[in-house]
Amino acid sequence: MSYLAYLLPPNKEQPVIYDVATKFVHVSTNKAKHAIHTIKWTPDARRVLVSSYSGEFTLWNGLTFNFESIMQAHDSPIFALEYSHDGDWLISGDQEGTIKYWQPNFNNVNILPKSHDNAIQDLAFSPNDSKFISCSDDQFLKIWDFNSAHEERVLKGHHWDVKCCDWHSSLGLVMSGSKDNLVKFWDPRDATCITTLHDFKHTVTKAKFQKIGNERLMAACSRDHSTRVFDLRTMKPLVSIRSFNDTDLSAITWHPIHSSILTIGGYDGSMSTYDLKRAIEPEIVVGSAPKTTTSNGKGPTNFLPGNLKDSHVQNLTDCLHRIPYAHDKAIFTMEYHPLGHILCTAGADKSLRFWSRARPNDIHGFKDTAYTGETWMEKQHIGPRGDFRYGSGMGEDEAPSYTPRAQPPQAALPGFSIPGLSL
Repeated sequence: MSYLAYLLPPNKEQPVIYDVATKFVHVSTNKAKHAIHTIKWTPDARRVLVSSYSGEFTLWNGLTFNFESIMQAHDSPIFALEYSHDGDWLISGDQEGTIKYWQPNFNNVNILPKSHDNAIQDLAFSPNDSKFISCSDDQFLKIWDFNSAHEERVLKGHHWDVKCCDWHSSLGLVMSGSKDNLVKFWDPRDATCITTLHDFKHTVTKAKFQKIGNERLMAACSRDHSTRVFDLRTMKPLVSIRSFNDTDLSAITWHPIHSSILTIGGYDGSMSTYDLKRAIEPEIVVGSAPKTTTSNGKGPTNFLPGNLKDSHVQNLTDCLHRIPYAHDKAIFTMEYHPLGHILCTAGADKSLRFWSRARPNDIHGFKDTAYTGETWMEKQHIGPRGDFRYGSGMGEDEAPSYTPRAQPPQAALPGFSIPGLSL
């Protein structure tokens, strides 16, 4: 009997646990292998655009996962990609500080050479697509007019490389994270710094605004082994997440359907998914706060949930799901399909990987390489030279000596009944 008929598409009504990407589906690798720093789903949500260290654009089909096309887009490594909200334009930034404009058919229509004096690390469009912001290793952020390709403002305040930036989808607010351990919020109208967060102790690698729900949260991860979620109404951290094995964290993404799901990637290739509703009140994540009345009952007052009244930070230790060996090396970028049923990840192991929801009651759902860490040679009991095999007439004392990677304890997802696995 197939359970796929009962596997509904992601939606806000069904439990969050059903929509977690737990099953490895496919790995896509170019013949010329290079590290991948950024990926984007195309506006039609049918393909994945991959930029590599070689400066190439590669298109992979998001339905069949096969290769479609490749082109040389930049002369140096590409670190940043961003589609406009209406899907009519694409901008990219490279290691030499060059920004290029592209149409959806990848026709290059404009080039801004030496936009920055160093590598461009991130790009983000304004809510109406009339402007965009870029950040670079030259310590600066710049706001550009998209139509005229003119530099409007320079945001100065960081003391080291600026690694990430984002523009809020509905507020006039820009955010940046830097190698100086700081997260800054900016007013894009006059390029002034609104506030600075000093909560991290190492480089802030990625930071993203919440795109759905009440859009009042921001998450940032750092090389100090932690991820923190901040409330934009108080500019204070709500949740602190510590990596399992004290590894640096390098990638982060919000789920496009469930506003409380946060997925984090590490330098060790691990990937963890968290449900923020386990640590903070649901109305903070999902929707606007409920209204209350004054003591005389004549009008509403400003409502702040209990855990926003003080500076206490909730520590979220239990993750919803964890894949310990999602990649062989660091995960640099990850992005969900707009429908939320597929997750794409890529990084230093030069591969793009697709993840989806596992079939209910799939007994093999947690026994693949992504969970056990075993290579194909280890599973087949083949030695590192490829010429030894257990049970081929050779004694155990003659078998090659190598130690497989340690295997984490197997665990099933809550709500799933999987034979042979204990909760």
